[in-house]
Parts: sequence; C-alpha cells; structure tokens
Amino acid sequence: MERVRALFDGLWKDYTQRLCPSAAKVHALLEEGTPLLNDHIALRTFALPKVGLDRLAAPFIAIGYVPKGEYHFKAKKLFARHFEHPNPDAPKVFISELLVGQCSFELQQAVRALVDQVDDAALNDPAFLYGGRLWDLDTATYELLSGESEYAGWLSAHGFGANHFTVSVNQLSTLNEVVDVNQVLRQSGFAINESGGEVKGDPEVCLEQSATMADKVSVRFSDGEKEVSGGFYEFAKRYPLPDGSLYQGFVEASADKIFESTDH
Repeated sequence: MERVRALFDGLWKDYTQRLCPSAAKVHALLEEGTPLLNDHIALRTFALPKVGLDRLAAPFIAIGYVPKGEYHFKAKKLFARHFEHPNPDAPKVFISELLVGQCSFELQQAVRALVDQVDDAALNDPAFLYGGRLWDLDTATYELLSGESEYAGWLSAHGFGANHFTVSVNQLSTLNEVVDVNQVLRQSGFAINESGGEVKGDPEVCLEQSATMADKVSVRFSDGEKEVSGGFYEFAKRYPLPDGSLYQGFVEASADKIFESTDH
C-alpha cells in the first residue's frame, strides 16, 4: 500500500492546491477525529493514443489496480472505466476520456495540436497524473473547445490532475445520509450540484452521490490569466448487495450528472 499512498498523496496535494482549494474547508466540516475515507478519484483525458485512458491507467495497474466496470456517456461523447485495488482501503479510480473522433473537425484539430506538444518521456513518470497541463494554450482555443464540450475545455485548461476526490459517507458517524451532508455544506456557503437532483441515485441502484459545484480557480494561458471551473468534492454512500457486500461500481445516469459539477 506504500506505493498507493504515495501516488494518492501526490494527487491530493495537487488537487487541494491547484484545482480545489476549498477541499480543506470540506474536510474541516466533515472530519470527526479520524481521517476521511476517500471512496474514489476521477481523472479526465482525451481518447488519443499518446494520452488515452490506458495511458492514465498504467501507473495504477502497476501498483495492483485491476479494471472493473465500463461506462458510456453518449451525449457527452465520453467513455470511462473504473479500477479497483485488492486492498479495500485503497480508493477506486474512475478514468474517463473524450472520444475526440466523434467531435467536430475544429475540435479534433485543436485537441491534436495540444496533445502533439506532449513529450512522450513525461508520461513515463506516474507523477504526470498530477502534473497539470503539458501543453501551451491560448484563451481562443480554450473558448473554442469549451463551446463544443465543457469537458474538453476543462481538460485543455487544467491538464492532468484529480477532477475530484470523494468522501465515503458510509464512514461518517454523525451524518448518515447524503442529503444531510449536503445540508451541512450548504449552511457553510457551498453550492451543491443540482443537475438531476441534489442526490443522484438511490438505494435501489445501491449508490447515492452528490457533489459541490467546482471551485473557480485562476489559470494562466499563453495570452493572460482567466478564472475557470476547477475541481469539486463528491460524496458517496454505497448500499449492500444481496450477499451483504457493499456495491463497488458506478451508475452511468448519476455519473453523467456529476460531470456537470464543472459546468458553470
């Protein structure tokens, strides 16, 4: 687990410093004397050979993770997979990729030009997973990509890093329901993602999720700085399957709406 911890420490540091500075405040609100249990993280990428989903999965597979569920988000042109570690204490990993080939010619050209700037050698070190942007980007290209795909705009601006971490609600002792977590956060001034309802999923699908709306963070472009949506914090409650074990997968309809936490 040492290698798992080291990788997640790097991801957490980048997430809290660069993408979601408000995460520290969420921790202060929900921590009950023991560290919060992280249910999963999510990473985003482009479905191109150099930086595709498999490339991001490789460092996790090298430390024992195995692929599990596959997910298709047709309207958003995304494909995703989740990975689990044999040690149940290790967070799950959800990696999605934008199916660039299904997008407009303009978007394809712009994305390929960004990915062409990536030095292959930079991807050999697992630290690239939280290394941020490996390409230069101007605001016009960012606006072009965002106009067609919020996901493409986000990824072009931020590069590689955890889009979100997830508090396991199952572990909390004073707050048993996702809706109660939302209430505590709202009272502290956090906006909750209400796309598809403030709680996505239900006990019948064995998973309930909610999320804050993403922090606004300053990003440096080649022609200036701009405030854009960064990372957000998610909350998940898992329910037992008939055999008594907790459901470990993801629900496409819910995940589809969670993506929209960065859409503002």
